[in-house]
Amino acid sequence: MAIRNIVKIDEEKCNGCGECVTACAEGAIAIIEGKARLVSEVYCDGLGACLGTCPQNAITIEQREAADFDEEATQQYLAQREPKETLTRAAAAESAEGKVEGFVCPGSRAMQLQPKPNPAATEQSTGGAVPSQLAQWPVQLHLVSPTAAYFKHAELLLAADCVPFAMGDFHSRILQGRAIAVGCPKLDNSEFYIDKLAEIIKANDLKSLSVIHMEVPCCFGLTHIAKEAIGRSGSNLTFEDVTVSLQGEITKTETVSV
Repeated sequence: MAIRNIVKIDEEKCNGCGECVTACAEGAIAIIEGKARLVSEVYCDGLGACLGTCPQNAITIEQREAADFDEEATQQYLAQREPKETLTRAAAAESAEGKVEGFVCPGSRAMQLQPKPNPAATEQSTGGAVPSQLAQWPVQLHLVSPTAAYFKHAELLLAADCVPFAMGDFHSRILQGRAIAVGCPKLDNSEFYIDKLAEIIKANDLKSLSVIHMEVPCCFGLTHIAKEAIGRSGSNLTFEDVTVSLQGEITKTETVSV
């Protein structure tokens, strides 16, 4: 065993609400006897997607000797859990004594979607409904799992969360055919994002990476996140960096090498 990052849960603070269980895409946390507990070290990737969801601040990340994260064992564990009935937070908190009752909230469960064909431009201009090109769920970088099937050999789009609001044709022009991860480099934890993106890059042999952000200075932090993540992943991946104006126009596109 090696020294690595792993979740630590303060049972004195934990109220058994189950928010951390829904946030953990690897299923490493479950409600046991009314408290959140780590099911197994091998299911915890140490990236901390559960940290910001705990209303009691009962979860931290510590560095200690622990078994390595096992991606294959995690996938097998999740596959075994999938047929089980999804529980509400209240049901999880009231689980029987000594019985592990994990649950997966539909808002956090990894899903692959089937986008509808993109309509012709003439059809869009007449005011008809424009179908979504989203091919996965979830999309937020905090919530996505590095081992989600939709990332395998994907064309990955790392998008600042304001971009889709600025670009009226974001779905048809940018998102179509791509997996996506969304975040805000100003408001969110950049170090966490760097580690999470590095894990995605290492685990999935991406076809390509594109970064799209607004023209405001703080938004260029997403470019820095991508550079650092590629460096930490040990990959020689290059990426396309796209800048969008406040009016939703692409003002600059360049290829970035790390």
